[in-house]
Parts: sequence; C-alpha cells; structure tokens
Amino acid sequence: MIISPSLDTQLQPLKGKARPLEEWLTTFHLASIVLDPFTNESAWILPTAVRILRQFAGASVRTNFVITATPDEAREFLGPFADEFLVFCDPSRTFVKQLALTELPAFVYLQIDGTVPVNAQGWNAKAWSSVAEHIASVVSWRKPSIPSAGDPGSFKGTPALV
Repeated sequence: MIISPSLDTQLQPLKGKARPLEEWLTTFHLASIVLDPFTNESAWILPTAVRILRQFAGASVRTNFVITATPDEAREFLGPFADEFLVFCDPSRTFVKQLALTELPAFVYLQIDGTVPVNAQGWNAKAWSSVAEHIASVVSWRKPSIPSAGDPGSFKGTPALV
C-alpha cells in the first residue's frame, strides 16, 4: 500500500515559516528520519541517523529530521545537529499520522509526487538499508552502509501516536 500524505499539510521548520508539504517537494524528494525526543529509542539511533542523512547530503533529495516536539525541545534533543540539518517540528504528530507510522524511530522516503513508496519503523538495519538502497537507486547516489560499526542492535520502536 502506497501512503500519500496530504500535500496541504503544513511542515514547520526550525528556521523560517511553515509551508505546505507540496512546497517542500517542489524540487527534491524528502528523506526523513522521524524521532520522538522523549524516548530512549530515538536517542539510541540519533548517531546512526546523522550518518545516514550525511551520506545523502549532496544527492537530489532533501534530507531532514521530523521531531515530534516543539522547536525548543527539538533543538535541545538534536544539539548541534539542529543547525546542520533541515528539521521539521511535529508536536501534534499530524504529519506522523499522515505518514501512517506506528513506531518511532522511522526512516521515510517521500517522492516528489507526495507518495511514500518505502519506509522503515523501529530500528532494523535490514529494513533501514532497504529504504536507503531505494533512495540511492532513485537519485543515483551511493547508499550508506547499514549497519555500520557503532550502530545499535535491532529494537522495536515506541508508539508513534500517543
């Protein structure tokens, strides 16, 4: 089943004004890592998530974090990564609901047409590698090695909707 969030959904970046999803997809696909800063599971995967997003930094995909928190909470959780990456804040989890996520952390690929052909929920290296491979294939880029030294062992995510 292909997921299609509403293109009217407002995405609030840490810097700047909220814009509809459609505007964020005008030029590039989105490679989003969705985290809940109030859980250990999202904290455990943060270094891995940073490594994955850095690998795609020069590709034709807009890498980003979606943090289920206010801007201040997102900055506190991400620390210096808040300045390195595009960060969307989704404290009401509106976007998370539209992505049909049930567990966080999650790795989601949104195509320029607004559809989500692949995603991975919780932390399973094979599933996240599959998402990365799909993205790399679409944008003709080298995929990151997943898993890599220092990555955590597999774990079930926490509920995405609370």
